Amino acid sequence: MANLEILIRENLRLRKLAEIPFFWLSAFGIDPIKLFRSIRGLPTVIRDYKILKKQNRETGNRYKLRLNNPCPHDKHAPCGTGSGHYFHQDLLVARRIFQREPVKHVDVGSRVDGFVAHVASFRMIEVFDIRPQSTQLPNMLFKQIDFMSQKADLTGYCDSLSSLHALEHFGLGRYGDPININGHLLGLDNFYKILQLNGILYLSVPIGPERIDFNGQRVLAIETILKSIRDRFELIGFSYVDDKGNCHENIKLDSKSIQNNLDCYYGCGIFELKKVK
Repeated sequence: MANLEILIRENLRLRKLAEIPFFWLSAFGIDPIKLFRSIRGLPTVIRDYKILKKQNRETGNRYKLRLNNPCPHDKHAPCGTGSGHYFHQDLLVARRIFQREPVKHVDVGSRVDGFVAHVASFRMIEVFDIRPQSTQLPNMLFKQIDFMSQKADLTGYCDSLSSLHALEHFGLGRYGDPININGHLLGLDNFYKILQLNGILYLSVPIGPERIDFNGQRVLAIETILKSIRDRFELIGFSYVDDKGNCHENIKLDSKSIQNNLDCYYGCGIFELKKVK
């Protein structure tokens, strides 16, 4: 089971074959990787329960011992996640904001329990999202807004803006937004409007062969992003997370890497953009 998990994670051909059933099972609450780990760890749980039950009896302890909370997957799971799109993008962009110290930073659609929490730990952040947010957090101001709408026009509102792993969902209906095949382009237009001249946009999206994996997300070619920002933004920094979950910072893009999307099938491009016009 462990070897199968490694092969699926690292072999592109197997990943393409496995991703459709994986995502369909996940949509209904079945995590295939967790299932593999649980099957692998079940014999150990039963063995350890018998040992503990025997020790409880022999030592004269009176613990009420019940096999009612099994965790067979944990024995073969890592201690935490130190790789992947969200882990790396959240840390990288939060670090950039800390270094640049903008006057007003706004975020659109990034994870509150990840990136937003990182930034809120050291400064104020305003959060805009189409989804409601009931939790009030220190250093966070929230406003519910659809960034595909013309009503999202907050021209020149801030000098720093982030949207991490969010733009690719615009217009696919996943979060209750209206269906619009060009929703990501409308969102990018509003990102441009909300920024002041010379303001910085931190944008991350999945990169790879261009497609829509409905209704999860778009995967965008690097070339598509660069064409979309032409004459509006200057690319001042680029980093990416590859298919294995490793981060590569401050990469210089050339024609080859743009055309082959840095050999990513489902990577994460992190674009640092400066509004120039």
